[in-house]
Amino acid sequence: MTNTTPPGYAFIAIGSNLANPAQQVLNAFTAIAALPDTALCARSSLYLTAPVGYADQPDFINAVTQVRTGLTPHQLLNALLEIEHQFGRERTFRNAPRVIDLDLLLYDDVQQHDAGLTLPHPRMHERAFVLAPLTEIAPDITIPGHGRAADYLPATHDQDLHRVEDNWQRQ
Repeated sequence: MTNTTPPGYAFIAIGSNLANPAQQVLNAFTAIAALPDTALCARSSLYLTAPVGYADQPDFINAVTQVRTGLTPHQLLNALLEIEHQFGRERTFRNAPRVIDLDLLLYDDVQQHDAGLTLPHPRMHERAFVLAPLTEIAPDITIPGHGRAADYLPATHDQDLHRVEDNWQRQ
């Protein structure tokens, strides 16, 4: 890593429900791993989940990855938005179907809220499709300002989520 920013650890949620969603998520792992000053540390299984917010759309494939990065939180967010753009993400309306969705969930213990970025992600502790894959790869992870992520998972039991068998080799 050549950036002057001390490396930090970040968790990124990945989701897709268009154009072969499982492959889109796998491709996103590769694209994230290729970011400058960034290394993939862990990646979760894939999870099939029902849509949230706008129900009249296909189910999603979701996952979470952990990276070690020399990018600042804003630089990482901008890089994720660029990956979404490269994948063809269109923002037609809130919670619309999408080819890829990349959400920066956590960056070390950073807590911030500004015009472009809120950390930790403001709704992550309410969503099974984030909590299940997150706690799979980081069972003891704490959400700054909230507590252990695993403690929030039972409250999401009514959200439709199914682990998809891994058909790919984990790194």
